[in-house]
Amino acid sequence: MHKTIIPLLVLALFLIPACSSKVVPVEKNAAFYFQEGEEFYEKGLYKDAIASWEKVRDSYYSPELNTLAELKIAEAYFLDEEYIEATVAYEAFLQNHPNHPRVPDVLYQVGLAYTYQMLAPDQDQTSTTYALNAFRTLKERYPEDRRIGEVQIYIDRCLNMLATRDLIVANYYLRTGYYSASINRIEGLLEKYPNFYQLDKAYYVLGQAYSFIGENEKSITAFNTLFEDYTGSEHIADAQEFIAENQ
Repeated sequence: MHKTIIPLLVLALFLIPACSSKVVPVEKNAAFYFQEGEEFYEKGLYKDAIASWEKVRDSYYSPELNTLAELKIAEAYFLDEEYIEATVAYEAFLQNHPNHPRVPDVLYQVGLAYTYQMLAPDQDQTSTTYALNAFRTLKERYPEDRRIGEVQIYIDRCLNMLATRDLIVANYYLRTGYYSASINRIEGLLEKYPNFYQLDKAYYVLGQAYSFIGENEKSITAFNTLFEDYTGSEHIADAQEFIAENQ
C-alpha cells in the first residue's frame, strides 16, 4: 500500500511546477501585428513587415492604425524596390484618403516610384506620363511644399523624355519618307515642349521635312530659327550642307 502512494506523490511534485510555469500566449491583435511590422521594418525585412501590416490593414482595430498600416505597406514596397507594387499601394492610399495630411508626401513618392520605372525614350513612356502627372499634381495642389524646386526638376526631366520620344519618332518618319507625319510630330513637340533641350535638332528635322514636300519658305524659316537661336548647335553645319544640296 505504501509502495503505491509514494510514487504517486513524487509524480504530483513534478506536475505542480510544470503546471505553474505554463506560458500565457500574447494576444495577437492589430496592435501586436503593427509593432511586429515595425520591428521587421527596422531590420530591413520589408516583405515580412508588409505581411504583418496587411493583417493590421485588413482588421477593424481603429481607422487611424489601419490608415497608418496602408501607408507603411506602400513605404516598405518602395524601399524594397518593388516600384509597381509601391505605386499601386500609394495610389490606393490617395483614393482612400484624398484629404489626408500625408497626401503631398504620397504624391511625391508616387512620382519617384514611376520615375524608377521609366524606360529609354525609344520605348513605352507610360511610366513617364504617370510620373509627370504625380509631380504636376503635387506642384499645383501644394505650391508651398518644401520640395517644389526638386519637383520641378523631375517635371522637366519627364517633359524632356517625352519630347525626346517625339523627336525620335519624327526623325524615323523623316528617314522613311513620311514627311507630313514628321512635320506634325515636330510641330506638336514645339508647342508642347517649348523648353526641350534638343530644340535645335527639332528645327533641323523640321527644315528637312518641309523641304522634301516642297514647302521651301517654311523650310527656310525652320532653318533660320536654327541658325539664329542656336548658334552653337552641332546641327548647323549639316543644315547648311542640306540647303546647298536641296534648295
